Amino acid sequence: VTRHILLACKKRPLLGLVLTPTRELAVQVKHHIDAVAKFTGIKTAILVGGMAAQKQERVLNRKPEIVIATPGRLWELVKERHPHLSNLRQLRCLVIDEADRMVEKGHFLELSQLLEILNDSQYNPQRQTFVFSATLTLVHQTPTRVLQKKNAKKMDKKTKLELLMEKVGIKSKPKVIDLTRKEATVETLTETRIHCNTNEKDYYLYYFLLQYPGRTMVFANSIDCVKRLSSLLTILNCDPLPLHANMHQKQRLKNLERFAERESCVLLTTDVAARGLDIPNVQHVIHYQVPRTSELYVHRSGRTARAANEGLSLLLIGPDDLINFRKIYKTLEKSEELPFFPVETKCMNSIKERMNLARQIEKAEYFNSRVKQHNSWLQQAAEALEIDLDDDMFMGRKATEQEENQKQKMLKGMKKQLKHMLSQPLFKVLMKTKYPTQSGKLLLPQTSAGISESALGTVSKQQAKKKKSIKL
Repeated sequence: VTRHILLACKKRPLLGLVLTPTRELAVQVKHHIDAVAKFTGIKTAILVGGMAAQKQERVLNRKPEIVIATPGRLWELVKERHPHLSNLRQLRCLVIDEADRMVEKGHFLELSQLLEILNDSQYNPQRQTFVFSATLTLVHQTPTRVLQKKNAKKMDKKTKLELLMEKVGIKSKPKVIDLTRKEATVETLTETRIHCNTNEKDYYLYYFLLQYPGRTMVFANSIDCVKRLSSLLTILNCDPLPLHANMHQKQRLKNLERFAERESCVLLTTDVAARGLDIPNVQHVIHYQVPRTSELYVHRSGRTARAANEGLSLLLIGPDDLINFRKIYKTLEKSEELPFFPVETKCMNSIKERMNLARQIEKAEYFNSRVKQHNSWLQQAAEALEIDLDDDMFMGRKATEQEENQKQKMLKGMKKQLKHMLSQPLFKVLMKTKYPTQSGKLLLPQTSAGISESALGTVSKQQAKKKKSIKL
């Protein structure tokens, strides 16, 4: 059987290989290639982690001409000597998407091993290699301490590209097509900021999501932060969709699909969704935490304002974010200061009341679930080992039935109070005396929510006022 598969693979070798840093991007690339190849009979396959390896092996047995993969899973199958991946000398096209991320130091060890094979034992001189990224030519200012070291090179666009090509293994002089603007972000993107204390970020995030409904991506730097925000916003009836690396792959893809389908929706995500994802009509990108690099800022912001559409990027800048913000600002050579995002301060007290109550509920629920989880695991382990446990080994003091009832009663009371708060209109406008018209209808003033001015409209109006006052 193996001999038969090997012979078949020689007749129909692998011709195209596309490598991407994330599973979601690999799925998207496959959809696009399938659409282009619809009437050609060309087969494609996807090889990513988080999905059954056996199923992916069976797909490879069908001898697809094009494989889209993440480095980890592809390397596993290459090591296992799958027949369809045994001869990569006939590869005509190699694509490395988001290349600067892929060859970053400390990331994707499997990719360097794959490139070693592709550029050594299985090298095809006729093969074309394509390297893509929106930040290939983005250069950071080299710190003075680095420049003072022996043989330290001052980094510029040319040096960065040369190093990248060396890592990728491009031997001849590459043809470089640079379509990026000097600012690195697109013209149709409106970039704004809010400066606040770290504990106030929740208030401004919740304010924005209520005041400006639409398709919004909220980026955080850690999985824990995404989980916490997901719990908080769920308690506040915002129905967020989380996306991070600790989730099952099926759930990750399902949440992306839901986000793309709903007109007004919030996707809470880590930088796993920062690069390459093409989700239609994302109106807002909120950086809940300022990204650690300018590359990440460009890629995150690039999820909105796509294909000539307009979009808004909002940075929530706390004291801990200032260093990263200044670095990004310097690297991107911004000629003008980012405008401050306008906030209606009169409704912030109500926002804070709701959020503070939601925080208390989230804290209580998190502690309860953590205690239950830990104690349940401990109990199961003790039963399996047939040993008795002392009460002091359990997490938290074992509460009496009366104390437990009191806790539940308090939690129930807080939830009831929050439910009442959420039922009240938040953006109120003072009523003016109105009389019925001839048609008999009473004309009432519209609330801010009723007008539902877009976030972009609000920023434009503020900028116009600012220019007018400068002229005066």
